[in-house]
Amino acid sequence: MGRWRPPAPRSSPYITPTGARRLKEELTQLWKVERPQVTQTVHEAAKNGDRSENGDYIYGKKRLREIDRRVRYLSKRLENVTIVDRLPEDRSKIFFGAWVTLEDEDGEERTYQIVGPDEFDLSKGQLSVDSPLARQLLGKRVDDEVAVRTPEHGELVYWVAAIEYRPYDDPLISANQTVPPSLG
Repeated sequence: MGRWRPPAPRSSPYITPTGARRLKEELTQLWKVERPQVTQTVHEAAKNGDRSENGDYIYGKKRLREIDRRVRYLSKRLENVTIVDRLPEDRSKIFFGAWVTLEDEDGEERTYQIVGPDEFDLSKGQLSVDSPLARQLLGKRVDDEVAVRTPEHGELVYWVAAIEYRPYDDPLISANQTVPPSLG
């Protein structure tokens, strides 16, 4: 059996200014701080002779491969993402970057921000634009109904209780980024 794996589905190229800043910081941390430290550790371990039983050397080389793989991914990803740093014209509809409050059938409310696939974190209320729920939400308005089928719970029904857009105030992001026409 070969090592071939089917390619992962392409994710949306959109990201918030905060998400882009985090990716840039991670890339800088890996390239400028971690990689030189691990390279020095591997260099020192290599001087000790037999590399086949040298744990520092073996694990250091493994960590270098992991760092290099992540650096390649982040570099390519940052070249291809579109930073959405402007609010949409029509703020009564749900678009990328919106904070959406949903109410379920029991009256419980949950608030999510629709963000890019590189920055989602459900524990922080950040929902990937590629998720089934976010896809159903895009273009909806307050009081619209959204139904999502899940493997664990079957079909879940939500109502859009509120839509909010918060301004992007991040001076580290260049001002030449715009909202793609399909997003607002």
